[in-house]
Amino acid sequence: MKHLQRPARRALLVLHIAVSVSWLGLSVGLLALGITAYTTGDHSLTHAAYRSMDVFGDWLLAPVALSTLVSGLVLSLGTPWGLARHRWIWIKFWMTLVTAAATVFALRPEIDHAAAVGTPDISLVAAPTVSTAAYLFMTTISVLKPFGPTRRGRHLRVSATSRKTVDERSPRRRA
Repeated sequence: MKHLQRPARRALLVLHIAVSVSWLGLSVGLLALGITAYTTGDHSLTHAAYRSMDVFGDWLLAPVALSTLVSGLVLSLGTPWGLARHRWIWIKFWMTLVTAAATVFALRPEIDHAAAVGTPDISLVAAPTVSTAAYLFMTTISVLKPFGPTRRGRHLRVSATSRKTVDERSPRRRA
């Protein structure tokens, strides 16, 4: 894929960060509602918390999860970082794919069921806890960029440096 121009890359980066932070905030909100529903002794409060989770699940979870996945994928493919050049990007991609799938195919139906039944369910505390931890981990590796390049990334780096002469500068602009 051709690299994105700087304005497009920056706009996409802002979009990706915004939807990623939204997904994290949504997960923390679901966690707070899940804890409230599970720990309260008031049946009407439990039912209200699950109905609130249902609104978030029906209107926000899938679009935010898919927006995060798509914007991250386009961003990685449209920049020099690449999708499979660095382990931290590869890890983020797979974790985002798995958590998005779990959100759409497991969490949303569980929330729908809990909203219909209205009885306390520990899985609606566990799932947002796991997803919040996953999103915090992905945020951490986005900032720290650990783990180094993949085998493909090392190969591309070696082949790119072997083609350059000592005094030649890279024709690519830096961000």
